[in-house]
Amino acid sequence: MSPFPYRLVATDLDGTLLRPDGTVSRRTRDALAAAAAAGAAHIVVTGRSVSWTRHILDDLGYDGLAVCGQGAQVYHAGEHRLLTSVTLDRRLAALALAKLEAEIGPLALAAGLDGPDGEFLVGPGYRLQDDTVPCLPLEDPADLWSAPLNKVYVQHPGLDDDALAAAARRVVGDLVDAVVAGAGIVEILPLGLSKATGLSLAARRLGLGAADAIAFGDMPNDIPMFAWARHGVAMANAHDALKDVADEVTGANDADGIAAVLERLLSR
Repeated sequence: MSPFPYRLVATDLDGTLLRPDGTVSRRTRDALAAAAAAGAAHIVVTGRSVSWTRHILDDLGYDGLAVCGQGAQVYHAGEHRLLTSVTLDRRLAALALAKLEAEIGPLALAAGLDGPDGEFLVGPGYRLQDDTVPCLPLEDPADLWSAPLNKVYVQHPGLDDDALAAAARRVVGDLVDAVVAGAGIVEILPLGLSKATGLSLAARRLGLGAADAIAFGDMPNDIPMFAWARHGVAMANAHDALKDVADEVTGANDADGIAAVLERLLSR
């Protein structure tokens, strides 16, 4: 048998590592354990903030590094410790949203507060995609800017996710970044922030780099991570934009797609 060709396995959570019911299959757990035994570190890379991710990692028994908040946070799951955090410039974000609304009309807004226990603020009309997420109502839009933020979430009554993100990049792409992170989830981020920037920081802590990495994902917010990693693998259920830039496409998140690739590499 040849040695496992990667020293780092980076996996998104939702739609990738997690099945639709929020669990990880025994087959995928075993494949990741086998990759670890062969010398590869596993880093979870998710758009979720630490406060939304911590309980999932605890339930999985995951104790490594996790990149959260679309690259804004590097979190040590075993130590329950936030190692790094990048916040959104609130003046720039407010300017960007004002310019965007002037162009395309009113937006429904939500926001994630900074920190390991950062709360989720939800404004009028914003449609939650996960009703299990604890949130606070945001009655006064001015309160959106009252504390440090990781990101702002936007929805539009007439534009789908891809069209809204494209409009944001066209109108205010010189001020902030905009990504589609899931169905109904368009995020406004600090300019230049991505899963790739967060993953590179986490990998560096382990003495690893892009040439060591294989990455798995399912949404357009994983595109920078695929550009950074040596090999990018899209799930069968992935957004077409990610499949277009992937090095390969594997099975869906509910069909052990990650395990299929790792088992193949381990058996070479």
